[in-house]
Amino acid sequence: MSLYTPRHFEGERAAALRLIDAHPFATLITTLDGAEALVSHLPLLRQGEALHGHMARANPHWRAFAAGRTLAVFHGPHAYVSPRWYEEPAQHVPTWNYASVHVAGRPQTLDDAGAQATLATLTAHFDPAFRATDENVARLLPAIVAFRLPIERLEAKFKMSQNRSAGDRAGVAAALAAQASADARAVAEWMRRHG
Repeated sequence: MSLYTPRHFEGERAAALRLIDAHPFATLITTLDGAEALVSHLPLLRQGEALHGHMARANPHWRAFAAGRTLAVFHGPHAYVSPRWYEEPAQHVPTWNYASVHVAGRPQTLDDAGAQATLATLTAHFDPAFRATDENVARLLPAIVAFRLPIERLEAKFKMSQNRSAGDRAGVAAALAAQASADARAVAEWMRRHG
């Protein structure tokens, strides 16, 4: 699994890790030779050099972890880019600016203690005011499979008009910053930081 990334769109590792932390909802894909890919959408929290998450035990995806190759895809801000925003609009076509990170590794399922720790970490991160009782957690554990995905390979693509002139980049960033969409405004900010 490889992410097509022209050199000028390559993202640095520290920025890629920040994207994962800021946008933890991922698409998890596991492929087995000759079989259809298994795909799940779930939050994955980074702890050091590994991602932690869980899925329903009824989901067959986790059974492929040991035999397959797994990729977690994280999407950051993204937005449409109009050729009208370039200095010479007739010379260009519409495109899309975006930030994405791919993490490849071999997930490892966790025992009950690891699953409890994963649930506690996810809950504390997403809903710190919620407190599950020990009985509730014990009742839920058999219904989930918690796992740890070591970051074996990380690829980041920040396509933020770096292949355009300074004038074009400024025009795109200004137009995106003026949009009503929060994603468009976030892309304008990414362009300022990564462009």
